[in-house]
Amino acid sequence: MKLHELSPAPGARVKPTRKGQGIGSGLGKTAGRGHKGQKARSGGGVRPGFEGGQMPLQRRMPKRGFYNPFSKEIIAINVEQLNCFEEGTTVTPETLLAARIIRKTGDGVKILGQGNLEKALTVHAQAFSKSAEEKITAAGGKAEVI
Repeated sequence: MKLHELSPAPGARVKPTRKGQGIGSGLGKTAGRGHKGQKARSGGGVRPGFEGGQMPLQRRMPKRGFYNPFSKEIIAINVEQLNCFEEGTTVTPETLLAARIIRKTGDGVKILGQGNLEKALTVHAQAFSKSAEEKITAAGGKAEVI
């Protein structure tokens, strides 16, 4: 077999049906749209979710909850996660992001007190829990609020 002898298998390449091309095609005249009505017209049809004038499902469902436009997204991490840094490092939200401990800084980072800290670090964050602050100072480091 040579390159110029290659061809698609019979029936592998089917041309799309061309509508409105005469009665012999099976889809002539009304082109599969039927006679009259909204869906038969050009540009006709209804928007997604329209139920013929009946109250649509998304409007029948009860509303729930409350959206607070003033809410802050605080990213929380534990003290034990700071053990990956070298002794004496200054830890900021940017260094946490670079070390892939957090994926985004959000509106701030809060350090929580789960686990133990074995290294003396200077930690800069938007908030600290009491236990986290105690553990950082007990390890010989500093907890500074930005």
